Amino acid sequence: MMTINTASSDAGADRRTFAIISHPDAGKTTLTEKLLYFAGAIRLAGHIRSRGEHRRTQSDWLAMERARGISVSSSVMTFEHAGLTFNLLDTPGHHDFSEDTYRTLSAVDSAIMVIDAAKGIESQTRKLFEVCRLRDIPIITFINKMDREGRDPLELLDEIESTLALDVSPITWPVGSGVNSYGSFDLLKSKLYTSSAGRGGAYDRDLALAGLHDPELDRIVPPDVVSAFRDSAELAFSVYPAFDPKSFLQGHMTPVLFGSALKDFPLPRLLEVLAEYAPPPQPQPAEPRPIRPEETRVTGFVFKVQANMDANHRDRVAFVRLCSGRFRRGMRLKHVRSGRALAVNNPIFFFARERDLAEEAYPGDIIGIPNHGTLRVGDALCEGDDVRFTGLPNFAPEVLRRIRLDDPIRGKQLKRALNDFAEEGVTQVFDLVSGNGAIIGAVGQLQLDVLSDRMQSEYGIRVGLEPAPYATARWIRSKDESAFKLFIERERHSIARDRDGEPVFLARNAWELSHTQDKWPAIEFLETRERSG
Repeated sequence: MMTINTASSDAGADRRTFAIISHPDAGKTTLTEKLLYFAGAIRLAGHIRSRGEHRRTQSDWLAMERARGISVSSSVMTFEHAGLTFNLLDTPGHHDFSEDTYRTLSAVDSAIMVIDAAKGIESQTRKLFEVCRLRDIPIITFINKMDREGRDPLELLDEIESTLALDVSPITWPVGSGVNSYGSFDLLKSKLYTSSAGRGGAYDRDLALAGLHDPELDRIVPPDVVSAFRDSAELAFSVYPAFDPKSFLQGHMTPVLFGSALKDFPLPRLLEVLAEYAPPPQPQPAEPRPIRPEETRVTGFVFKVQANMDANHRDRVAFVRLCSGRFRRGMRLKHVRSGRALAVNNPIFFFARERDLAEEAYPGDIIGIPNHGTLRVGDALCEGDDVRFTGLPNFAPEVLRRIRLDDPIRGKQLKRALNDFAEEGVTQVFDLVSGNGAIIGAVGQLQLDVLSDRMQSEYGIRVGLEPAPYATARWIRSKDESAFKLFIERERHSIARDRDGEPVFLARNAWELSHTQDKWPAIEFLETRERSG
């Protein structure tokens, strides 16, 4: 049974809720599993220590993720280490699932940014960083794959500073790289994380040293490698500022660790940095005011909905970030959107696909609430006065398609499946007001591949996706009611409603969108729409 510390108080001060973000193939999934291993949560990378048997627990648990070796769905893993409770939110690395990642980042208090040492800052890394910056999320940087040939460490730090406008403070420094990798040196603790096997080996020992010039280094590391290491490490000491925890928490500075998730170094140190410096639960943006973790009433918001995590039960689970108060199983919380009371009788803690009953939970914790379509992304749950959490938008899709059902008698099942996937954020569904069917919207093609794959595997429905006569979508609104009604009437053939009934303009191309905006200045065309909770 997965054990979670629920004897907490002081507004969840012993919680660390964080995400791991990266460009695809930077090593995020490997790092996730190795952190769980060094925290003692699993016995081997990919195997859970639970219920007396070894089971695969890769955060990539969908069949499609395992087949393709990519992350397409956010997952949550709650575990204990060093007297703290960690909530690790693994995010999709692929651009096509950036909307899911954005919502997941709304539920964390800090992030680990993984960078490939050979590639540096890549496009998706930059986009995810900007999301973190918008929410003032402190970032720890892990430069991965130092066991392979890569770029110069000083060059990588300079790129982080110039590209992300972020002060860098190296915590560990690589002792060699590629085939000549001997581990990672802790610049703050004068400790070497290395391998008893020598060059290129996996981390298995710590050596306390007297500093960069300790003779023990000369015994372990060849002269040319240790000389280059000392030169670059001394330069790093002189060029980059000392680590400032306050600046880190304000989002101005990132501590940087060089290492290798594959070779395990210096992952225990990364866990230490996370435990010591990452913030406990922080205030959450909301209306009519931000919600602080020390408030006594229970509040939380839904940032993700996942259908069919357990294919045997066709379940639907809402992922809820608790923001304040002490939650207890069986509580009745107000579902703000509907105004009804919701009895939370079977809340769960997650370990990827595994789950355990949550008797209690505190600010920063992520709990799952099984439900049958009651809860949507953006919904608020609370005791007392109503609250609406902000910063959970829908994004305009970049790919639009018509859907073709191969078996017409399965229309009811298709409607249910599309509703489920829209609720999860896999796709968006727009119903044309002209009555000519539905249009499926997605951020990218991979989302549509996931849609087709899951339609067949989870619902037994075969579908085809065909080109739609539209290229882009915008939500529309106007303060001029008469102009808005006239626009809807005149552009009826291009108007649709989203799943919440909100009006959407579908444009055939960028020129038509621009022309329509110029033609109707009283109408606002929006790329995002705030989810109502």
